[in-house]
Amino acid sequence: MAPGSTILLLILLFLSIPAAPALGDPGPLEDVVIDRYYIPKICLREVQMGDFIRYHYNGTFKDGKKFDSSYDRGATVAGVVGVGRLITGMDRGLQGMCVNERRHLIVPPHLGYGSIGVAGLIPPDATLYFDVVMLDIWNKNDKLQITTLSKPEHCNRTVENSDFVRYHYNGTLLDGTPFDSSYSKDSTYDTYVGTGWLIKGMDQGLLGMCAGEKRSIIIPPFLAYGEKGYGTVIPPQASLVFSVLLVDFHNPKDGVFLEHLEVPESCKRTAVTGDFVRYHYNGTLMDGTLFDSSYSRNHTYNTYIGKGYIIPGMDQGLQGVCVGERRRVVVPPHLAYGENGAGNKIPGSAVLIFDVHIIDFHNPADPVEIETVYRPEGCNVTTRDRDFVRYHYNCSLLDGTKLFSSHDYEKPQEVTLGTNKVIEGLNSGLLNMCAGERRVLIIPPHLGHGESGARGVPGSAVLRFEVELISMEEGVPEGYLFIWHGDPPANLYEQMDLNKDGEIPADEFSTFIKTQVAEGKGRLMPSSDPEKVIADMFQNQDRNQDGKITSEELKLKSDEDQEKIHEEL
Repeated sequence: MAPGSTILLLILLFLSIPAAPALGDPGPLEDVVIDRYYIPKICLREVQMGDFIRYHYNGTFKDGKKFDSSYDRGATVAGVVGVGRLITGMDRGLQGMCVNERRHLIVPPHLGYGSIGVAGLIPPDATLYFDVVMLDIWNKNDKLQITTLSKPEHCNRTVENSDFVRYHYNGTLLDGTPFDSSYSKDSTYDTYVGTGWLIKGMDQGLLGMCAGEKRSIIIPPFLAYGEKGYGTVIPPQASLVFSVLLVDFHNPKDGVFLEHLEVPESCKRTAVTGDFVRYHYNGTLMDGTLFDSSYSRNHTYNTYIGKGYIIPGMDQGLQGVCVGERRRVVVPPHLAYGENGAGNKIPGSAVLIFDVHIIDFHNPADPVEIETVYRPEGCNVTTRDRDFVRYHYNCSLLDGTKLFSSHDYEKPQEVTLGTNKVIEGLNSGLLNMCAGERRVLIIPPHLGHGESGARGVPGSAVLRFEVELISMEEGVPEGYLFIWHGDPPANLYEQMDLNKDGEIPADEFSTFIKTQVAEGKGRLMPSSDPEKVIADMFQNQDRNQDGKITSEELKLKSDEDQEKIHEEL
């Protein structure tokens, strides 16, 4: 309470004491008698001369007979204090009141309706008793009162005119009477700011807010609904109090906003339209509400970018990412799910925030990427298809997740190149290598395990191989198990029939082939099990499977191929 108001009330009370030992029998009064029988704990403002006020009252005579009541009319009284529009006693008795304060006032006749009274209502020289509750106080010089209740630590942007805002609010009159709440509707209030869609006070009160900020906004009537009020819930000349939580906002001209949270030091390539990207994400609203997460499904989100498979904002927001990058993508609703939202988790006109971690990406036209880490000097002999190679490898995803390693086993990996025994990209990466050479291979999924993946390998994953070629053996053409280094013997069957008994059993056949290999006259298909290769050769020649080869059965592979050509012709 202002010091002047306190002194005034003390003087009024002091003047009333000698003439009025009790409220019930005041006797002749010189001034208004004021009984402040309820004073609110918080009083932000007191009535002063020239203020506009709204109040309820009951008016009675000394005997308790009622002569007037605003309650009976179902409408508060609104007026200006101290300008002669009220009886003098009320002008004096209302000064210094707080909102929600209650007073008993005793107004002597000369400060009321005097010796004339009011015909048919108030007799001459009547002392008037008023029970008053103050509901609202404002002044034509008032401005919007804004109090920030809470504000996020980080605020990159604040509301400006023409922005579209989504906010929750509780609306009350100055005395605390609620008149509306977005919470009761379980939906935010969504509108443009500064375009006349809101009352002037809210248009002004929302400016400069951050997403997640809470404000109390007190709006005088001339910036609210003025003399007319609004329906049955907002009386004329009512000050309004809004408790506002700004959920999110955007401007129709907004594009995608990017925040680079973590960018790898080495980024040889960035994603472009047409690339296939695998990434993890958390999707939240601007107030932090989580609406979706790939982590919760323990599976990356996999898609092409720039082709319309995802919302336009993400199509744009993933352009230029590096493998391993962490990026925040803020997408306005016109580049997301628009006014309709999506499902029951994304409201209409919602701004979406995606915190993205790029696992890998590739293009369907990508070849195997080969980086030679070490190549021995004097490297003259390199691997070709059909060669038998031994190599060590470490296989991982591009995010460093280890998948497989030959070092976990007792010996290197062995394979004949070009026989579809390893994925196509690894086969390509092992070609033209020298023994002792080391390479890093980046293998796109269409040359790896494809969309389906494999045991331990996610679908559409780009693979990283560190390979070291341990040894290599020259191979034989496709379909051959053994080749001659020169022309085969003219009398091959006789030479192969070591004991000259007219038939060649398995042991005799094996001895002959091994001798040819030892003397450098021919070579077997490289294998970790030469005995099996020889056994396969014998089985191919033993056409009736009787355990021995006859002269009619023995044929060179080249002769067989020639016979097939003739048959086809």
